[in-house]
Amino acid sequence: MVAQNVTFWILAVAMVLAAIGVVRSQNVVHAALYLVVVLAGAAAQYILLAAEFVAWVQVLIYIGAVIILFLFGIMLTRAPMRGDTNLDNDQRWPAAVVSVFLAGVLATLLVDAFGDKEIKLRAPVRSGELATAIFKVYVVPFELVSILLL
Repeated sequence: MVAQNVTFWILAVAMVLAAIGVVRSQNVVHAALYLVVVLAGAAAQYILLAAEFVAWVQVLIYIGAVIILFLFGIMLTRAPMRGDTNLDNDQRWPAAVVSVFLAGVLATLLVDAFGDKEIKLRAPVRSGELATAIFKVYVVPFELVSILLL
């Protein structure tokens, strides 16, 4: 259990640093590559939760399709990699204060809601049960989501 916690925190820190890189990067291609790190970290988190199917869907759909589509769109449009104008403004400190306040509110709500409760996780779902649920029980929502993603 200790190894899972250490792995979780390593992945979480890497994802947070990459997410900051997405926002702070002035190069569009670098921002897309930072986003690949964030999405790969999410897939690794799913593997830690014993949800391998969801992890592979994350890799195939988001990293394999969406990011490649972003990169092709960037390269085919020959968009300038850096903007000509400075888009910075004077709102950094108020934004930092609001974000710290909202993080405090969220932490307070989570601690109040869950406190010292131990969350019991049930055994991982087998892939046969998952396939039956997706393609027999929840086939209409599955098709609606596929149309939405398309």
